[in-house]
Amino acid sequence: MATILFADDEESIRFLYREEFEEAGYKVELAANGDEALEKFIAANPDLLVVDIKMPGMDGIELVRRVRELNAVVPVILCTAYGEYRQNLETWASDEYIVKSANLDGLFAKVAELLERCSVR
Repeated sequence: MATILFADDEESIRFLYREEFEEAGYKVELAANGDEALEKFIAANPDLLVVDIKMPGMDGIELVRRVRELNAVVPVILCTAYGEYRQNLETWASDEYIVKSANLDGLFAKVAELLERCSVR
C-alpha cells in the first residue's frame, strides 16, 4: 500500500483527501503547512507528496525544494487553486502541476501514474 503525504492549509481539503484516498486503498498522512509536511516527510518516508503552493510559513515551492534536497526521486504533485504559478520556474521541480478541482479524478489519475512509474503499489 502506497503512502501519500498531503500538505494543504485548508482543513476541509485535507479531510476530503483523507476520505477519498483512504477509501481507494492508500495510506494517507496529512500536514497543515510546509514545516509540518517536512517533518512528516522525514518521519514517514511517503511514496508520493501532494503539495499546495500557498500555505502559511514555508510555502509549497520551498517545501518541494527542501524535499528534493533530501530525496530527488520521490514524486511530487503541486496541487493549487492558482494556475498562474505554472509558469514559475520554481514549480518545475515538481513532477506534476494540477489546478485544484472538486472532481478528484485528475488527481487520482496522476497519483496512479506517478506511483506506477516508480513501481509503488
